[in-house]
Amino acid sequence: MPTAPAHPPETAQGSITILDPATGVPVGTLESASAEQARYALGRARKASAGWAATAPAERGELLHAAARALEDAAAELAELNQRETGKPHADALGGVQAGAATLRQYAELGPLHRGHSLRGGQQAMDYTVTVPRGVAVLLTPWNDPVAVACGLIGAALATGNVVVHKPSERCPHVGRLMGRLLAEVFPQDVVVTVTGGPDTGQALVEAPETDVIGHVGSTATGERLARLAALTGAHLLRENGGNDPLLIDEGIDPAWAADQAALGSFANAGQICTSVERIYVHRSIAEAFCRELTERARALNASGELAPLVDERMRQEVHDQVTEALEHGARAAEGGSIPEGAGARYPATVLLDCTSSMRIMQEETFGPVAPVTVVDDFASGLRAASAGRYGLAATVLTGNLTHAQEAIATLPVGTVKVNNVFGGAPGGAAQPRGASGDGFGYGPELLDEFTFVKVVHVAEPRAVAP
Repeated sequence: MPTAPAHPPETAQGSITILDPATGVPVGTLESASAEQARYALGRARKASAGWAATAPAERGELLHAAARALEDAAAELAELNQRETGKPHADALGGVQAGAATLRQYAELGPLHRGHSLRGGQQAMDYTVTVPRGVAVLLTPWNDPVAVACGLIGAALATGNVVVHKPSERCPHVGRLMGRLLAEVFPQDVVVTVTGGPDTGQALVEAPETDVIGHVGSTATGERLARLAALTGAHLLRENGGNDPLLIDEGIDPAWAADQAALGSFANAGQICTSVERIYVHRSIAEAFCRELTERARALNASGELAPLVDERMRQEVHDQVTEALEHGARAAEGGSIPEGAGARYPATVLLDCTSSMRIMQEETFGPVAPVTVVDDFASGLRAASAGRYGLAATVLTGNLTHAQEAIATLPVGTVKVNNVFGGAPGGAAQPRGASGDGFGYGPELLDEFTFVKVVHVAEPRAVAP
């Protein structure tokens, strides 16, 4: 088995240059770690692994609390960098930092409570289970909420005694580097190591024998490649990947309120949220009023200039390609649907009517401010359409019919079903995505289980030496 380099390699893979998606102005350039540098980072983490695993859970919790304070102290700087790198509105970026700090605190408290179970064995024996860390956790996190999402995986991994090698998205490496520096200053040396780079760097981390567990939040294509690599190395993999989340609107629902929900779900953060509304099925009895109301909201948002840009021009082109294909196959753009002039990567809030199930925009994740609408004749046909497809992340149903709500909850093949609210939910929810949307728990107390092994212990009475 090859070992990690003993000394830091000097040659990087290349460089990553980030442009502000709102203005096109350069934010900065960072080196992309080579495969040798990635392996060196893993080696550093491996050396720190035994000491961190032996650290008392309560002490780990205290350090996680300190890490949360460090992020809060640097919240303004992190939010500014986030806005400049990804176009995320400053208030939303600041909220993401605060959410990340709160998540670290959550795992600071949950970690010491993560325990095994007593088992019923013989009267003179002890039988129980204990949890032990997996070892080196490689965490690959996205750009659309870079601090909050990363803190969930990092917090759970550290709370359970794993060391972390974190590769933030190559679309926000400056945010990742700053966050990595803040965390590294809190924890013992090499318990948290940050590596910047693109797909090649991530692959080098994942396929290395030093990697024990992989946590990934990002695209389905990347997640599927990681699954194939993990199958060869034996590393445990948990992943939250793409979604094509449906919104199903029943008869009898206020069209204006339904349009509010649809606009929020489709256009928040310019549609760049894992659980954004990606396709809409509306009952024919309210379809005309709903589509008119939704179009008005999209038009007002475009006129306000408040819609954030997409993360970069490559993402904008991907979104526009899907919109263009839909228009070529019979969809109508009630609002938006064209690339605006000017610098940056802006794309308008877009409402597409007369969409059909054969269109790619109804089959794949779009990750942009697009609301494609299909009219359905009844709730049953809408539920069948909403249940179709290869993704299984989340779904929303707007209905005043309790029977319909229960049918949707039982039928929709997704990890999260939301009734009458496109966003929201109680803290601590831990869903398991299905299909092409991933595997494993990604949040809540159950995420601690993903980062640990369960060991069964049996202690019997010894046989004493005869006197």
